[in-house]
Amino acid sequence: MSSVLYDTPGPVTRRRERIASVVAGVLVLALLGVAAWYAAGRGIFTAERWAVLYDPPMGQTASAVWRNLLVDGLGATLRAAVVAAPLALLLGLVLAVLRTTRVAPLRWLATVVIELFRGLPVLLVMLFALLAFGWDAFRAVVFGLVVYNMAIIAEIVRAGLASLPKGQTEAALAVGLSRGQALRLVLLPQALRTMLPSLVAQLVVLLKDSSLGFIVGYQELLKVIQNNTYFFGNASVVALFVVGAGVYLAVNITLSRLAMRLQGRSLRTATPPALAAAAGDGAPGLDPEGAVPR
Repeated sequence: MSSVLYDTPGPVTRRRERIASVVAGVLVLALLGVAAWYAAGRGIFTAERWAVLYDPPMGQTASAVWRNLLVDGLGATLRAAVVAAPLALLLGLVLAVLRTTRVAPLRWLATVVIELFRGLPVLLVMLFALLAFGWDAFRAVVFGLVVYNMAIIAEIVRAGLASLPKGQTEAALAVGLSRGQALRLVLLPQALRTMLPSLVAQLVVLLKDSSLGFIVGYQELLKVIQNNTYFFGNASVVALFVVGAGVYLAVNITLSRLAMRLQGRSLRTATPPALAAAAGDGAPGLDPEGAVPR
């Protein structure tokens, strides 16, 4: 059997691929070995470097250090992301709908808002909220995350709507739905299902961008790591930053895995429920692909 894009590789090509894979694996292992050798030469693996995690100096306890990292630091990071993500999703959906509306002034306004905030750095928006509005660090961080990510999400949703065949709209109108109902019940569910990986990737970016809050004084995970480094000294830098990197990886991978499971479930229901219900009630039906009325 052959693929649409390329022929199935033969025995010679498969043998070359295996050889290339082995060579690449050896090179990766060699690079890791060199990195470990260099780290050992710098004393990275000595007990003193990692004592902050199990026997910290300065009269502190390991439980206090871990509580400061995971409860105070990670808790503040997740609090900002949990508040900002729903707001960014909601406002992004509104902007995407306005971006595709037939009312020209609303479409132009949405375009200006999207292009403006998509081109501004997140940190600049946070600093503007902190200095111009006089807000506290938490609200400045949330404001920066919301206004930047809503613009990106609006473009993601708009791309999802644009990728749908025109027959979907025609079919929805044919079964008696208004344009607003067609958008809400037929087009948006399919666009969100199609663009779910991109939306989740943007939410991961939102979570990571919360680390910029340490510049405006927000006590999130990176700021807590920095404070602990100043307190315990430079010897604890590696251990604390390894913990921080592990926490970010664990949260982001969990979010990505959850999104993959949700996408797998959503793909099982490919027919928009509004069209299925309308067709079942005796309204004009669809062809087998659901593209045009029959």
